[in-house]
Amino acid sequence: MTLNSSELPWDESSGLEPFLPLDLQESSSPPEVPPLTIWGVTLCVSGTLIATENAIVVTTILVTPSLRAPVFLLLASLGLADLLAGVALILHFLFRFCVEPSDWSELLTSGLLVTSLTASLCSLMGVALDRYLSLSHALTYGSSQSRCRAATLLLLVWLGACVIGAGPAMGWHCLEEPNSCSVARPLTRTYLSLLCGGFLMVVIVTLQLYAGICRVARRHAHAIATQRHFLPTNQPYPSRHSSGKGFSRLVLVLSVFVGCWMPFSLWGLLGDASSPPLYTYATLVPAAGSSLLNPILYSLRNKDIRKVLLHACCPHRFSHSTHTHYPVDV
Repeated sequence: MTLNSSELPWDESSGLEPFLPLDLQESSSPPEVPPLTIWGVTLCVSGTLIATENAIVVTTILVTPSLRAPVFLLLASLGLADLLAGVALILHFLFRFCVEPSDWSELLTSGLLVTSLTASLCSLMGVALDRYLSLSHALTYGSSQSRCRAATLLLLVWLGACVIGAGPAMGWHCLEEPNSCSVARPLTRTYLSLLCGGFLMVVIVTLQLYAGICRVARRHAHAIATQRHFLPTNQPYPSRHSSGKGFSRLVLVLSVFVGCWMPFSLWGLLGDASSPPLYTYATLVPAAGSSLLNPILYSLRNKDIRKVLLHACCPHRFSHSTHTHYPVDV
């Protein structure tokens, strides 16, 4: 996605270029490859880190037969979506600084980025749903029926994300009508408004699921506290310290989730083509940065995935044995 500019003067060293109407572009000289800037280097490095980090997570889950619980399918989907986001950033760097920019390259990178961000956000909502179901239906969690339902849900998520991401290539762009552009060229204002409105709905549903998780966890804690008087003194039970630690992790996850997605969702609804591009960068960077943080907050916190990675790095030191999955580890 390329950002629109207002009519304010531009600093050539910033790497941000003003948007020119199509008729002016045709009458001017052929486009040249812009010089490499700090923005381009940051874009390439961040995209490479995102792609590498999530490729490790996806490969780890796919090659390990024991990681087939519903939550691992969701984590693999999340990693694949974030991997595509990193690839989109790398392609944007290549098309912008290595070859002459063109309309089809803008449509390709913007469509791929929209697809990846949509699938990533929906996968995060799926992870929250998995946590809620694993606590409220602990006896049936992880069954073959649950895996089939998770696979079907992810198939629908990716089909929907691909259809939404194909919008710019199918004609929902503003390359021929600059006045209809949004804060992120070549997406139209109507398209981006619908997209950001959907993002806000997913964020709200996800927050509601985590609120339900807190309610179920409180009921379980109350039941454990009630039964504590009937347990032997040497019987282990969850301590108040472990409960507080879990709550702190939940607050961290929700803070990162809201902080990454809420700014761009609101700005996409409120901004227009004449808005300062700096605001768009300031809101889009956290949304793309979530792809860098998701593997750390979700996948690498899981004990099963960590054990597989440690065994791959040091096979003689760590034994590769099966581990019972605990949904709260995710």
